[in-house]
Amino acid sequence: MPKKGVNNELGLMLRRLLDERSLSMRKFAEMTKIDTATISRIINGKREANMQHLQEFSACLDVPLTEMLKAAGYDIGKRQEDAFSDIHTSVDVIKTYLQSSNLYDKDFTIDEVDQKLSDYGHYSQTEEGKETILNDFENKLQKVGSIGPFINHLKELYEKFLQRKGTSYELAIIGSVLLYFIIPVDAIPDYIFPIGYIDDAIAVQMTLNSLNK
Repeated sequence: MPKKGVNNELGLMLRRLLDERSLSMRKFAEMTKIDTATISRIINGKREANMQHLQEFSACLDVPLTEMLKAAGYDIGKRQEDAFSDIHTSVDVIKTYLQSSNLYDKDFTIDEVDQKLSDYGHYSQTEEGKETILNDFENKLQKVGSIGPFINHLKELYEKFLQRKGTSYELAIIGSVLLYFIIPVDAIPDYIFPIGYIDDAIAVQMTLNSLNK
């Protein structure tokens, strides 16, 4: 949930972005399919933006979702740091959030992440899988932004994959987590904010653990 007592950073950001793009509030409402009155209240700090609002704002203004989340008061960076440092604590955080939010009716387990990574490991060794990584990684990275410690590790792993640094087994492990990051429908779909990328961080940590072994 957004932090209480924050200033209207999101409203200021939206006003600036609309001015830079010469967009009227009415035109922005048409683009996002959010009524003008709601957008006006969000911009003026009279209403909090919900998850759907932030997703639409991000897509229409071509701004990374993490920037929207930060402006709205979501402490996503801290959540991702927690995910990276303590996998099991993060699993509990994810489960609690999903149960309370009613956004996703499936359970979340480490086994599910592990199974996805295994499937993607095989796929990453196919020509189609390799092309997906080479063609889509940079675009996904740009869309997500650079919030969270796991991003730098993903960049390093991507470089290793590009340069084929490692054994076939190691490259399959690296390819699996790159695909996990790229493909939006994983153990926790990316559209579920602000925890949609925490399972990506967990997948990165699991991958690093496997490589270290």
